[in-house]
Amino acid sequence: MKKIGIAITDPEDWTARALTNAAKEKGFSPFVLDLRTAEVSVNSRTSEPAAFFKAGEIMLSDLDALIVRDAGAGAFEGVSFRFDILRELEAEGVPVINSPEAIRNAANKYHASYLLARAGLPVPETIAIQSVEAALRVVSRFGDAVIKPVFGYKGKDIARVKEGEIRFSDRKTEPVPVEEALKSLLEERGMLYIQEFIENPGRDIRAFVVGGTAIGAIYRKAAAGSWVNNLSQGGSADRCVLTDEQKEIAEKASLAVGTTFAGIDIIEGPEAQTENETKKIEDGSKGNKQGSRILEVNGTPSGKGIFDAWGINPAEYILEYLQNIL
Repeated sequence: MKKIGIAITDPEDWTARALTNAAKEKGFSPFVLDLRTAEVSVNSRTSEPAAFFKAGEIMLSDLDALIVRDAGAGAFEGVSFRFDILRELEAEGVPVINSPEAIRNAANKYHASYLLARAGLPVPETIAIQSVEAALRVVSRFGDAVIKPVFGYKGKDIARVKEGEIRFSDRKTEPVPVEEALKSLLEERGMLYIQEFIENPGRDIRAFVVGGTAIGAIYRKAAAGSWVNNLSQGGSADRCVLTDEQKEIAEKASLAVGTTFAGIDIIEGPEAQTENETKKIEDGSKGNKQGSRILEVNGTPSGKGIFDAWGINPAEYILEYLQNIL
């Protein structure tokens, strides 16, 4: 029986449990582990492996594959160490999905935007800057802009700049003067990742892609009074049927970032909204200046939303993919 490691941080996480159950159903022997407990012993003795990788009582190099649900957040050196372990396990011949490179590509919103644009995929206009003067110039030109932390998650610490004020997605505070806030953010982050705000009907799309195929999607609708659609920020999930265009760009986005499985977040511009309402899609990605655009790629997505909306369990598709490659 093949041994499948499942890297998690929260044993009660829906997706972690779904992956464990799906592994058992597919005939694997699942080993749940937390990479934050990992230890590595490195040696130069030629008669032994270069390193011994252990998490709890599990020898990681003995695994037949490792699925990464969550590598764990924290201090830079700790996170870097855990990703080094994943890279080294790959070098030892252990399939890791998603690969550490793919997770890093997806987690870095700036670099992911570059990869998507390089692949010819539609993204909001994005500008990265390193000075207050440049930031003021950009937000003035956009008129309505969004500033995201490059390594943010769950919709936290996203700021919207509009009409000379800035509001944060997860802070119960009054609007802050823009220049003052930009200075503070630059001191904290060292650079700012700024995107044009895309007018939308109070929702975005989360498409789930496994092995290059979009298996389903949900609308994520913002809570009353909010402009952030993340479920973790109070948003709600409804069924979404992807257009041919949206399905195509979701699958290409996963490929561009290098993920085996991913949650692709798509925003509908004015043209895309009209197309969805009338169901008269005549032309895929051509002429998509104001249509659907990719906001970001999540390389460690939760499957709960799409399961609740459709009954689609992404974990089953992930384990089936793994079954086919082992």
